Amino acid sequence: MRRQPLLTFVLALTAIACGGSSHHHSTTEPPADEAASPTAEEARAFVARVNEDLRRLAVNQQRAEWIKSTYITHDTEIVAARANEALMAYTSQAIADARRFDGLELDEDTARQLHLLTISQSLPAPNDPAKRRRLAEIAAQLEGLYGRGKVCSDPADPETCRDLQDLSNVLAESRDYDELLEAWNGWRTIATPMRPMYQEFVSLGNEGAREIGFDDLGELWRAGYDMSPGEFDAEVERLWEQVAPLYEQLHCYVRAKLSEHYGAERVPPQGPIPAHLLGNMWAQSWENVYPLVEPYETEGDIDVTRALERNGYSSRDMVRMGESFFTSLGLAPLPDTFWERSMFDKPADRDVVCHASAWDVEFDNDLRIKMCIQINEEDFITIHHELGHNYYYRYYYELPILYQSGAHDGFHEGIGDTLALSVTPSYLQEIGVLQNVQRSDEAVINLQMKEALAKIAFLPFGKMIDQWRWRVFSGDIGPDEYNQGWWDLRQRYQGIAAPNERTEAMFDPGAKFHVPGNTPYTRYFLAHILQFQFHRALCREAGFEGPLHECSIHGSTEAGAKLQAMLAMGASRPWPDALEAISGERAMDASALVEYFAPLLEWIQEQNEGRTCGW
Repeated sequence: MRRQPLLTFVLALTAIACGGSSHHHSTTEPPADEAASPTAEEARAFVARVNEDLRRLAVNQQRAEWIKSTYITHDTEIVAARANEALMAYTSQAIADARRFDGLELDEDTARQLHLLTISQSLPAPNDPAKRRRLAEIAAQLEGLYGRGKVCSDPADPETCRDLQDLSNVLAESRDYDELLEAWNGWRTIATPMRPMYQEFVSLGNEGAREIGFDDLGELWRAGYDMSPGEFDAEVERLWEQVAPLYEQLHCYVRAKLSEHYGAERVPPQGPIPAHLLGNMWAQSWENVYPLVEPYETEGDIDVTRALERNGYSSRDMVRMGESFFTSLGLAPLPDTFWERSMFDKPADRDVVCHASAWDVEFDNDLRIKMCIQINEEDFITIHHELGHNYYYRYYYELPILYQSGAHDGFHEGIGDTLALSVTPSYLQEIGVLQNVQRSDEAVINLQMKEALAKIAFLPFGKMIDQWRWRVFSGDIGPDEYNQGWWDLRQRYQGIAAPNERTEAMFDPGAKFHVPGNTPYTRYFLAHILQFQFHRALCREAGFEGPLHECSIHGSTEAGAKLQAMLAMGASRPWPDALEAISGERAMDASALVEYFAPLLEWIQEQNEGRTCGW
């Protein structure tokens, strides 16, 4: 799937706040003569002071996190944890101090920044210093366990060890049921040690959330969308209902094809699909099983991976191609420091967090990406996704740091994917990646199937991750049922089942980066809705009049200007204002996604006639 940045905004979009000097109280505590009767002027001064402090502290934290992520050692984990602990303390105190201004009549700008401060941490720290330190340590250790994770057939022989990239390649390429199962099971062993740590992590995080006025972490996370947590729950459910019929049809078709290949005894034609057979370690996107489900075998060469390999592209070449799409819209080139400071390839001499992420380390156009790029289509699209984050940073970095975020987190995740929708076969032929692209109706169905395996297949996964966590945070799923609750939700939303028995001694949620990394996940579900809504709006701006799935905005400076106007707003306005700036609409709407996949939906419904869909 599209990878998310490790830290898109150190407060609003991450769980791990971080550090600088431990002497923070003087930056937020009001003078004694002000404490009794706060004024609007004092509120403005408070916000200005917090922005200044947070910028300084956040830069220190980003540097510590960058080093830890690109050079995982015991010492770098400790340095990052101490930095995280320091900013946790500062931000928690600032949130408490901001309550002085509750009920005060404030200008719109000051009021919004105080609100954003209140919801700025996805992992607020308890006030108790010992608990705060412990929470920071656990956060660093969980991510370190994930980043260092390896599966060794002989622990004494490093040559027998395989990391996530190695095991993911097995899931992507093998068609041997038992080999797939071995790789799938193997990766989940790295998460087992996380289970007791995660239980403590939840307890401490919830304590911090209660101290700043929320029932639990889940309520805090759902408060970040310019609506109440309850209204947000309903909004997510409304969007899911718009797209659920497409997913059910895709699931029905893919299940039938997998049943034909592996046999009905292994893939029941009317039940959930075994999780290890869908080409991805988490069954969150299914494009790697495309050869097993390809509608028309002889129509259209859309093997982008093979084309990239054939043309001899390097990882840097792929990033350059991604940048060129953004600049074709009239957006600025990436700074020279991006090419000097980014990590494009997996180092041979040390452990790193390969999970792709985008950064502005200094919150001052110090743009970078961190990836272990492989020469394939998935990473080519991921590059566009990460550059979308970078270009968001690029156009709002001069705002106060409390505004340095997307209109909501789904916006930040959706920008690069919006542009990736314009990476059409015609565009790839134009830039020389593909040759002799076919444009038949059959070729369209092939292409849409491949896209649906990535985009539509992801939707329920994007929703269920936080459904699980919100229930864990609220106590509806207790520590003694972490795994059972996880697999219940996977079957309910995805129609996916574990391929073998999963016990409560295991911790399968920890095998997905965003759980030990404490990155809220509903943003990706929202991004998969918004990217099509953005795409439709930008195609209109570019003057395109054909079917939505054929549109590429490449080269349209008109579309680029519309995009740039939204990016520059950051979080300074409620998200409906930002959505209106790019689309003229004020409500999130999945109708553009449905419109985009209309040809495939009609075709796939015909193929599913006579089958029993659902699970």
